[in-house]
Amino acid sequence: MEPKILQATSEDSGARIDSFLAAQLDGVSRSAAARLIEQGCVLCDGKLPGKSYRMTGGETVSVTLPEAAETQVAAQNIALDVVYEDDDVIVVNKPTGLVVHPAPGHPDGTLVNALLHHCGDSLSGVGGEKRPGVVHRIDRDTSGLIIAAKNDAAHLGLAAQLADHTLARTYECLVVGNLREDCGTVDAPIGRHHTDRKKMAVTPHNSRHAVTHWEVIARYPGATHVRCRLETGRTHQIRVHMAHIGHPILGDTVYGAKKAVPGLTGQCLHAVGLRFIHPRTGETVELSCGLPEEFEKYLKKLSK
Repeated sequence: MEPKILQATSEDSGARIDSFLAAQLDGVSRSAAARLIEQGCVLCDGKLPGKSYRMTGGETVSVTLPEAAETQVAAQNIALDVVYEDDDVIVVNKPTGLVVHPAPGHPDGTLVNALLHHCGDSLSGVGGEKRPGVVHRIDRDTSGLIIAAKNDAAHLGLAAQLADHTLARTYECLVVGNLREDCGTVDAPIGRHHTDRKKMAVTPHNSRHAVTHWEVIARYPGATHVRCRLETGRTHQIRVHMAHIGHPILGDTVYGAKKAVPGLTGQCLHAVGLRFIHPRTGETVELSCGLPEEFEKYLKKLSK
């Protein structure tokens, strides 16, 4: 991809280079600009600057956005429940059981295959060959809202929001047992399980900071309907955190009871809400979706 050449003026003197880039590049936030600098995509007068570099005015800045990888993943005509779409982003309500991107054991039939068919060439290449457009993931057996980017600038902007927690995600779940409090926060680091590498766990070793805020929506005999808001976005975070406090997600056979729950496919965990700053317009976009049919049926069963 041809680099973008930007010319600083005396008015830019004293500004940090990440702020300068954010002002000059459409759809790129300051955080995204800092990531570009860290990735070596920015040259200032032919040299690699630090992200805290202060402009003196008159510099020539060259920016090379990451090249879109040629995807080998096939486009497949898989129905999508599109909640929001424009020239920059698409938000889909993913059903339970749909894998997000191709992986060993799931070479096709994924959300990425469906997005390639729906969007054609309009997907960001930042995620690489296997994950074009994908900004964040949700588990195969988790349903709900997931966002993908249609161009690299949008992807970088959304990824920066994911990193600084301005991209907000809200989930609803059914957990086993009755939570004593009406709300709370789980602040516990998450890393790979020390014996089972396919699982995550709350651990102080090789882990990352993880915070989940939760509140009770309704109580039932033996189960609690809970709303969770992610402050961080670690792999399996809600599942691990709720199991950690003794209330695993109903139907989660990895972190809860090994036996599947009759009438449920997967676990009762659904991404109901998504809020982000549009990478092009700067406006706040807030989206929501209803619970899947199986989840609703189980709630009705519990209420009886």
